Amino acid sequence: MKQFIFFVMFLFMLPMIAVSSESVHWGFQKATDGKQAEAGKHLDEMLAKYDSFYKGSPKKKVVYLTFDNGYENGHTKTILDTLKKEKVPAAFFVTGHYVESAPDLIKRMVKEGHIVGNHSWHHYDLTAVPSSTVIEEIQMVEKGVAKLTSQKKTKYVRPPRGIFSENVLKTAQKAGYTHVMWSIAYVDWYADQPKGKQYAYDEIMKQMHPGAVILLHSVSKDNAEALPDVIRDLKKKGYTFKSLDEFAGA
Repeated sequence: MKQFIFFVMFLFMLPMIAVSSESVHWGFQKATDGKQAEAGKHLDEMLAKYDSFYKGSPKKKVVYLTFDNGYENGHTKTILDTLKKEKVPAAFFVTGHYVESAPDLIKRMVKEGHIVGNHSWHHYDLTAVPSSTVIEEIQMVEKGVAKLTSQKKTKYVRPPRGIFSENVLKTAQKAGYTHVMWSIAYVDWYADQPKGKQYAYDEIMKQMHPGAVILLHSVSKDNAEALPDVIRDLKKKGYTFKSLDEFAGA
């Protein structure tokens, strides 16, 4: 009887058992020769558990284009012009600073059919703050975007600096948000260290694979200049660009 009571109590307490708050710094083995990037079984399972993702199907030549917009450096208009011309959807993960400093660009993103994602208001390490602050950081961006546009929810979240924990994933999921990581990236966030259009093009293309979630930083002039060729050449190779909203059907 005592064993039965203990078992029942254990089942009752299961939902109360805390998940890990250990910081995870996102990283993966880069794709080569068209084979998908690999983050490893542990991270694959953790993301899947909380309805999050970093790549799509390995069997379909689909690409998801995403940008992180911490601050505006004069290149987003060019990026948007390219996306409009090529009829390609994208997601822009914005911070509070971007919401306040570049409202017209956020309005244009939504007007032209792009998704505005959530990069937190203050760009904190979300593993270093309470769960309540995690939600506050997300909701502040969401409210800011909603005041400017018809998009009322920023359901896709990208953690600042790619740092998260299982607890952060769970906290966001419970509040209705999905973490979106990435499977293609390169060091492109140092706006004062340009390496040229060709360098950006090569870094993106050599990592390309089916189901890729591409992360680019909008502060990079190299990215803005390389983007037209990247898009056109991927189309020639049979790739299709899809919105994050279409990911479920990938």
